[in-house]
Amino acid sequence: MLVKLGPLDAGRVADLRPYLDSVPDPRSRRGRWYSLTAILLVCACAVVSGAKSIDELAEWGQRASNALLTAIGIRRHLLRWRRAPSPATIGRVLGAVDGDALDRAVGAYLADRHRAATEPAVAVSASGRRVIAVDGKALRGSARLTSARRHLLSAVTHDPVVTLAQVEVGAKTNETTHFRPLRTPLDLADAVVTFDALHSVKASVSWLVEAKKAHYIAVIKTNQPTAHSQLAALPWRDIPVQHTTSASGHGRRESRSIKTCAIADQLGGISFPHARLAIRVHRRRKPTGERETRESVYAVTSLDAHQTSPADLAAAIRGHWGVENSSHHIRDVTFTEDASTVHTGTAPRAMATFRNLAIGVLKTLGADNIAKTTRAIRDEPERALTILGMTNHPDTYGT
Repeated sequence: MLVKLGPLDAGRVADLRPYLDSVPDPRSRRGRWYSLTAILLVCACAVVSGAKSIDELAEWGQRASNALLTAIGIRRHLLRWRRAPSPATIGRVLGAVDGDALDRAVGAYLADRHRAATEPAVAVSASGRRVIAVDGKALRGSARLTSARRHLLSAVTHDPVVTLAQVEVGAKTNETTHFRPLRTPLDLADAVVTFDALHSVKASVSWLVEAKKAHYIAVIKTNQPTAHSQLAALPWRDIPVQHTTSASGHGRRESRSIKTCAIADQLGGISFPHARLAIRVHRRRKPTGERETRESVYAVTSLDAHQTSPADLAAAIRGHWGVENSSHHIRDVTFTEDASTVHTGTAPRAMATFRNLAIGVLKTLGADNIAKTTRAIRDEPERALTILGMTNHPDTYGT
């Protein structure tokens, strides 16, 4: 009998298998022994158990019992004996798999799990809207002398952190051209999308509001010189602070204050589409033994004052900055993504997709410490199946 892992409630997780079944098999029909879904399930279970490399993916399969491999869908070789796929087999499949199709399948699975886990208390701002960040990340270890590092752009919910969509963009400078394709498959009606200055492109923002019926909070820097100058020139000194937060830790003290200003009240408005409120966030940071630094960041939002509050806006902006700690940090520290030297074909992206899957599923199930949770799962491989919803026949692998 399986024992639930700490605070995890695996009963809220649907089966991953039907989602992976939608990924087309890149291999010739001749000579296949393992189904594509079975290989991808081995990868998914292994990463949920803390695997960091292709060798570790295969090692998870080698540790799995015959009954566990049966539940995953590994075919029998001789009598009742089953053999997990080798590192070479897994590497070839991940290098050739359709990265877009795999990301769509995993994104759809995570979106459904996020929805099930957060309803009716949806993880949103106090104004009752989902908050989703657009964020990019480089796969540093994928670079070679003849090729640049891979770069991924993702759509990530703020809390809990779940990657709903991901695309490969080649380089950071290409992120803006992929902003629209990344968001097109997602239902964004009445959601709040947050993004940094790189993605504060007027055409993309107009499409987001007009076609996707979403709201936005966009950081404005000097890459939008007109809008930035207009925001900086607003009478901020005459506007009282409307919300403050402070925190200490990691060797520093930090405080943030926020002011908002209705753009309609300003002559000439702001040169940015659908902007309703101007925002100024003032940050003070004091590292131990160092001088205090101060910074003002400007942003605009399509939300009106009656649709949100300064506290909601502050939380959304802070949540966007926090995605790096909540997702990137885990991928780099717990799963050593930056140190990974996987570089062939779509394998770097596929490995990142499985890391997104593990983080998203465990976060929606209430795991606060991903490293600790994966260590606990590693010693009992069958728990990975339960976490990924494969509980249709527990007696076959729960011994």
